[in-house]
Amino acid sequence: MFSFRRSVSLLAVISLVSFGALAQSTGSSSNPPAQDQTQPQAPAATQSEQGPATVQARIRARREARRAQAIHDTYAHLYEVFVGGGYQRFTPGPDLQRATMYSWDAAISRYWSEKLGLTFEGRGNYGTAFVGLNETSVTRPSISHYDVLVGPTYRFRLRPRYSIAGSVKGGVAISNFASDTNGFGTAVLGLYPDGTTYAFNASVIGEVNVTPNLSLRLAPEYMATGFGSTLQNDLGFTYGFVYRFGRQ
Repeated sequence: MFSFRRSVSLLAVISLVSFGALAQSTGSSSNPPAQDQTQPQAPAATQSEQGPATVQARIRARREARRAQAIHDTYAHLYEVFVGGGYQRFTPGPDLQRATMYSWDAAISRYWSEKLGLTFEGRGNYGTAFVGLNETSVTRPSISHYDVLVGPTYRFRLRPRYSIAGSVKGGVAISNFASDTNGFGTAVLGLYPDGTTYAFNASVIGEVNVTPNLSLRLAPEYMATGFGSTLQNDLGFTYGFVYRFGRQ
């Protein structure tokens, strides 16, 4: 009887030990698959974060490429022709008030790059000088002068729709102040004598593009001339149309 109880107890202990070992082995064998399932999810999360950034980068790259191509199509022309008019406050004599001068203006530019070119310009300026009361009957003679200028033009801001440039030109100015003095001459009326002198021009050029070949221009400017062996410092602006042609 004692032997039978002893055998049953021993068998129960062995069964409990075997069941515990089996449960431990089963739990340890089930853990690795759970770890294997979590490992592939980390790269997936990284790709989901990088995906939108990559798409945005491609969109920005395509946008910049289109913008660069539009700038090239607009400013890679070999020649540029300007036709328009102008306005200037001009000093016609050493002691006279400034006269308003209206002008025609024509220029052609040759470009060696999208930014740098050389401009040849010609203009005629016309106005009326107020000379005041004098011994003649002439108080408001018509005056004019003509300018021939050449110099570099540089575009320092390029956009598909507009550009901003600067230009510095030098040349000669030819006056016609005596033609409307009824033969009294310029000295009596206080005008500068007729002659040919130097001319200097500096301008800031703004252009709005209508098409890659056609644009509208407005250019505030400073003009210096040397009539009467003195220096005239005059301000004004030009405006008009620009047509581009030829390919660099």
